[in-house]
Amino acid sequence: MSIRYKFDRMEFSGSLGDLGTLLPLAIGMILISGLNPSGLFFSIGLYYILSGIYYGVTVPVQPMKVIAAYAIATAMSPSQILASGALMGIMLVILGATGAITVIGRYTPKAVVRGVQLSTGTLLMAEGVKFMIGTSKFQLLRETAEPYLTLQSLGPIPVGIMIGVVGGILTLLLLENKKTPAGLIVVLGGIAVGLVLGTHEGLDKLKIGINLPKILPFGLPTSADFTFALFALVLPQIPMTVGNAVIAYTDLSREYFGEDSRKITYRSTCISMALANFLSFLLGGMPVCHGAGGLAAHYRFGARTVGSNLIIGLIFVALATFLGNHALSVVNLLPMSILGVLLLFAGSQLALTVIDIRERKDLFVALVILGITLASNLAVGFAVGIATAYVLKSDKLTV
Repeated sequence: MSIRYKFDRMEFSGSLGDLGTLLPLAIGMILISGLNPSGLFFSIGLYYILSGIYYGVTVPVQPMKVIAAYAIATAMSPSQILASGALMGIMLVILGATGAITVIGRYTPKAVVRGVQLSTGTLLMAEGVKFMIGTSKFQLLRETAEPYLTLQSLGPIPVGIMIGVVGGILTLLLLENKKTPAGLIVVLGGIAVGLVLGTHEGLDKLKIGINLPKILPFGLPTSADFTFALFALVLPQIPMTVGNAVIAYTDLSREYFGEDSRKITYRSTCISMALANFLSFLLGGMPVCHGAGGLAAHYRFGARTVGSNLIIGLIFVALATFLGNHALSVVNLLPMSILGVLLLFAGSQLALTVIDIRERKDLFVALVILGITLASNLAVGFAVGIATAYVLKSDKLTV
């Protein structure tokens, strides 16, 4: 068995690897949907810590992307978002406790898993580029590429592109460097840029104290909130959660950590995510999950042990506890383009898992999932991919 806990520069670097996915959606749900920063960051941090300790390997924590994206795009109310988290928790308990997820996982072909990973990785890379050029949904809603920088361009060149290019080159140069890890240097460099060129919005109001999150800060959602959340958020989210956050994630964890990840099963992953969403519901946070993309991000930037979970978990818990709702002012020091760099490299790491596909039919299935995902969404791609994989088992069909 390998060492479970390390607290070196590589673990610190790896702990920051998934901020590109986590922070933009978290910030969007706070600013646009009105979620509570204290409860959101505290629940994320606690989930990082507890899941890492239980599973004994690096474990990612991510927003449920379908729910988050729709909530931000439509300025959904906190009660509707919390209702979706509670309902997702119930759905995941059912899938895990009944063993249904084990059956689904057993009959999901490897080509489909690789297709989900390829598609998720490609989406992350595309989103990373959007953060650099200023065309992500969050940036369009804020009507500026770098909402928290005072400088938007140097001559004809947008500052986000310049930061992204420099960050990308640094990442390439330092990706395998254990003395100056890429993730750590890029994130700290981004914060330095934020300190020098940032708007420093809210920093003058920072007060250090003890701020424990409130229980049900928005009260209990109404029956109308639950009904709306079920049809608008939960049902579209479930296929993506099953495909990416359970099956593809579990497969990738075994690939990275081998026997050390034996506790990570389809069933335990469902139960873990269910408990996390019940916690988020109580504290006013956002619906969360694990995810193949998040694991690839942490791993690519150096995370190999539970130490990375404890580092990033304690950072989020400290932000929530000592700064409360003002924690967002510190988070906003990180330029969007730096988050884009993290996304670009994390996505490439995940997409490259397709490299072990040898059969032409299997590669075709993965590419079908990718094509449908880009044209529609991952849930549809996952469903069509399973159907295609089983149809192509026939010797009479070739591609």
